[in-house]
Amino acid sequence: MSACRRVACLLLALGSAPALASDLAEVKARGTLRVLAVDMKQRDEFFQFTGAPGFDRELLEGFARLEGLRLEPVAVDGWHDLVPALVADRGDVIAGRFTMTDERKRKIAFTHETFPTRTVVLTRKPTPPVSSLAELRALRVGTIRGSSMAEAVVRAGVAPANVDDGVLPGGLPEALAAGRVKAVLLGIESAITAQRDDPAIELGLFVGPPGSLAFGVRLGDAALRAALDRYIDNLRRTATWNRLAVKYFGDKAPEILRKARAE
Repeated sequence: MSACRRVACLLLALGSAPALASDLAEVKARGTLRVLAVDMKQRDEFFQFTGAPGFDRELLEGFARLEGLRLEPVAVDGWHDLVPALVADRGDVIAGRFTMTDERKRKIAFTHETFPTRTVVLTRKPTPPVSSLAELRALRVGTIRGSSMAEAVVRAGVAPANVDDGVLPGGLPEALAAGRVKAVLLGIESAITAQRDDPAIELGLFVGPPGSLAFGVRLGDAALRAALDRYIDNLRRTATWNRLAVKYFGDKAPEILRKARAE
């Protein structure tokens, strides 16, 4: 046990301890990299608990092999559970379409970008595409409580009376199709696959500036974050990143992502 861990255990015994942290040396000693992700209970292009691994999981499995570790997925029920689970030492890394936001950065640290993102408004025919914030504010908007999309809905100025935040993770396109809501906000990475699966879905206004998806680690886990950053940076210099983007999001993904960055 490290000196830092012994101190943390002592503080815990005294009733005033912060959550225990597992930096890279202790992760290696354990032999497993515990990865926290929301179990979508359905197909997910970023992190699957069964079946095709997904973009993020493939990245982390490569990192784990390089470091001589076994990847251990740890499921949580919702987005609001991810940061508390990490701080409570239920896992070492957060993954699975996890958006870097200012609110989250006050509580945890982020690696370098793993995937570009930007929030876009989705509607479904016959509802026309949204082209202004005024149009968005006039609609019933669906979102997922505790998610970065919910934060974006608030920033867009949608009145609480017009927000349905009870949609389950992964359920926003289905809420549109069922007529439960008239618009949703999604990261462009999710919007690409939603439109691919349902051609009646239309992409409209980009809301806010371009952002980043990244892996989350505890604030004190500097060695783990540095190792992940090196791995991500090296990977982005190879063809592997583009290959995985096309594998999980289709041939049009690079073009759509460039548009989201440019507008």
